[in-house]
Amino acid sequence: MDTKRILVVEDDAAIRRGLSDALTFAGYETLQAANGNEGLSLGLRATWDLLLLDLVLPGPSGFEILEAVHKVRPTLPIIILTARGEEADRVKGLRLGADDYVVKPFSVRELLARVEAVLRRSPERPGRVSRIPLPGGVADLARCEVRHNNGERSELSEREVELLRYLASNPGRVISRDEILQRVWRLDPKHLETRTIDMHVAHLREKLRDHGDKPAVLLTVRGRGYMFAQPA
Repeated sequence: MDTKRILVVEDDAAIRRGLSDALTFAGYETLQAANGNEGLSLGLRATWDLLLLDLVLPGPSGFEILEAVHKVRPTLPIIILTARGEEADRVKGLRLGADDYVVKPFSVRELLARVEAVLRRSPERPGRVSRIPLPGGVADLARCEVRHNNGERSELSEREVELLRYLASNPGRVISRDEILQRVWRLDPKHLETRTIDMHVAHLREKLRDHGDKPAVLLTVRGRGYMFAQPA
């Protein structure tokens, strides 16, 4: 399974180092930000799978970072770290898009349990799909090929494999072009045209023999993105 990367935004150096050490020991990769400006920049541009976010920071507050990141990356999970125990702060954080919160002081054991739970239920959690049954054959992602029932084969590029794997790991969920750029291409959608996604999907449909007016596997949801229609 891919190693998860966790972004820790915390201005207290001792707490930040302690969190990073504990997460690294538990098998995660970490990125660190010591203030609101660094946290906002990394939150919007870096590649990460979960954000641990302090609320009281120099520069932009945790609430401001939470709101900005959630608008750009709405499906990536965020856990608030806060010394504020007031119900209003917790409710505000959850309404702005946080998945969970931990009130300081907290135990490392509790935090790791919450991180695992949030990652488990996050739609961004990538699956390691290797074989995908198709109406006319099977896509073997380990071999980078599609085998058709008539014996013909179509090779898949590395990018096509990752795109198909990501879509198939989220069956029945509409995935936007921006999300594909972020999670498969690992690029910032603000500075790129999404037409490249449409071209890759069109090529992939040809190889899957899923073309025509009514594709059965890779569905286009007008104005929203693409959806994998078959169970992975």
